[in-house]
Amino acid sequence: MKDLIQKAEQYVFDLFKDKLNSNYTYHNFLHAQFVVSKIKELIEAEKAEEESDLLVIAAWFHDVGYIDGADGHEIRSAGIAEKFLTENGAGADQIEKVRLYILSTHLENQPQTKNEMIIRDADCAHVGDAAYEQLSALLKNEIELTTGKEIKDHEWNAKNYDFLLKVHRFYTDYAQLKWQPAKLKNVLKVRELIDNKDEINEKERLKKSKIEKLDKPDRGIDTLFRVTINNHTRLSEIADSKANILLSVNAIIISIALSTLLPKLGSAKNEYLILPTLTMLLVSVVCIIFAIMATKPNVTRMNFTADDVRNRKINILFFGNFNRLSLPDYEDAMDDLMSDRKYLYGSLSRDLYYLGKVLERKYKLLRITYIMFMIGTIITVITFIWAFSENTDYGWLSPN
Repeated sequence: MKDLIQKAEQYVFDLFKDKLNSNYTYHNFLHAQFVVSKIKELIEAEKAEEESDLLVIAAWFHDVGYIDGADGHEIRSAGIAEKFLTENGAGADQIEKVRLYILSTHLENQPQTKNEMIIRDADCAHVGDAAYEQLSALLKNEIELTTGKEIKDHEWNAKNYDFLLKVHRFYTDYAQLKWQPAKLKNVLKVRELIDNKDEINEKERLKKSKIEKLDKPDRGIDTLFRVTINNHTRLSEIADSKANILLSVNAIIISIALSTLLPKLGSAKNEYLILPTLTMLLVSVVCIIFAIMATKPNVTRMNFTADDVRNRKINILFFGNFNRLSLPDYEDAMDDLMSDRKYLYGSLSRDLYYLGKVLERKYKLLRITYIMFMIGTIITVITFIWAFSENTDYGWLSPN
């Protein structure tokens, strides 16, 4: 009988390899192997050694009828098994038992004997398996490919839930003890998927309802915000440009002073240039510092909670706030913002106000920088003139 089981395995493998459509991603040789492994597990646990070999052969053949389609595959599978066993010298009683085992895998047939219960539980063992979600996905994909119809996830989950609760049951004591707890976990997972989908649908319905109720925005208000924000953005760019000019000019002055004047200060006859040179360098350094402060990003950090966001206490249009939100929280907050016109315009107003505060700081520092540069330049020139006038023995003021 062991040789017959090996022949049956090879026969089923060749049959699936040569004749089974590749669209059958679940009911294939891998599924047959899975059922055979579960059959052996049940045989050992239930101590069903009598006719155990016939059960294994029936497990190998129970889905071979899929080579000609899903409908009525149990009957075709029994016929193929009968032909194989007849050709390999099996007795009529053995053939009949294998045929009955295969037919008992049909969900509408109630298993009558212990062995029929074993093969029925083995065939449906995937519902009590940790990989149920993946196996269910393969079955869904198979049905979609063979029927040419797409199945929505929520429809599939609903069908699975009904099957697990209203259609399927384990018959053997071992399956009820070992596989039933895992099945219950899978039922809860499917129920959770259904509940989550219902919750998402309700959120989408409420969001759509809010948007439909939202009055059309005033074009004049939209234009006001767009033009004002664009103007302030351009003013910020101008301020940064002016600060960069001051940075470049003073950097050039420092570079020239370091490369041209400082090397000459080591000579005793050039000591009179030390004060004006240091004055010039000091003015340039101070101007550079203030120019950097004017262009330095100043991001205000606020500590807030999810409740603050839901209670509309935080301006989520400012990146310094929303970048600390998770994507789902941010999307929910934006949905809330877009569904309330007053809240939307209020947030835009606050964003514009704080943009103005940033500009006020930029231009204040920039104004101070220009004044210091102007006054410092004048002082530097005066210092150089004074230094030359006090040292008439050297330089361009010395007599010929």
